[in-house]
Amino acid sequence: MTCPVRLRPVIPGDLPIFFEQQRDPAANRMAAFGAADPEDRAAFMARWDRLLKTSGVTARTIEVAGDVAGHILNHTTAGSPSVSYWVGKPWWGQRVATQALVAFLQQIATRPVEARVAKDNIASLKVLQHAGFVIRGQSAAFAPGRGEEVEEYVMVLEPEPMAQAG
Repeated sequence: MTCPVRLRPVIPGDLPIFFEQQRDPAANRMAAFGAADPEDRAAFMARWDRLLKTSGVTARTIEVAGDVAGHILNHTTAGSPSVSYWVGKPWWGQRVATQALVAFLQQIATRPVEARVAKDNIASLKVLQHAGFVIRGQSAAFAPGRGEEVEEYVMVLEPEPMAQAG
């Protein structure tokens, strides 16, 4: 089943929903690189306050049929333009993340743009590949969502090649 998505700016009323979505243990395990303590509301709100005030960060709420399904961000990680997203469990398997990412990439001009995904997060790997990202490297880092080091793919969406004059 495919649900149409809409992206809009994040509003304060979205944050409690995002917080509840991040508290899901299965989602945290899958994402791996989420919050150190998904139950820490103050840290969550402080992080979002910083994100929403940071120049160069583009944050959007993902809506499905008027419901907040998750969020998507364009930010800088370790000096590289990056995207990240979170979709609540009720919308898993409905192509919501893929639709949101493709739509979001049409709104931002940054290329190349990077994303990172735990190697065993097959669903997110497929989302990124459907949006045109390719594996450009690998690394390992401590993943708070799992409490251990996790191997990850470094994915990159390159600029579109310029059409050659014929």
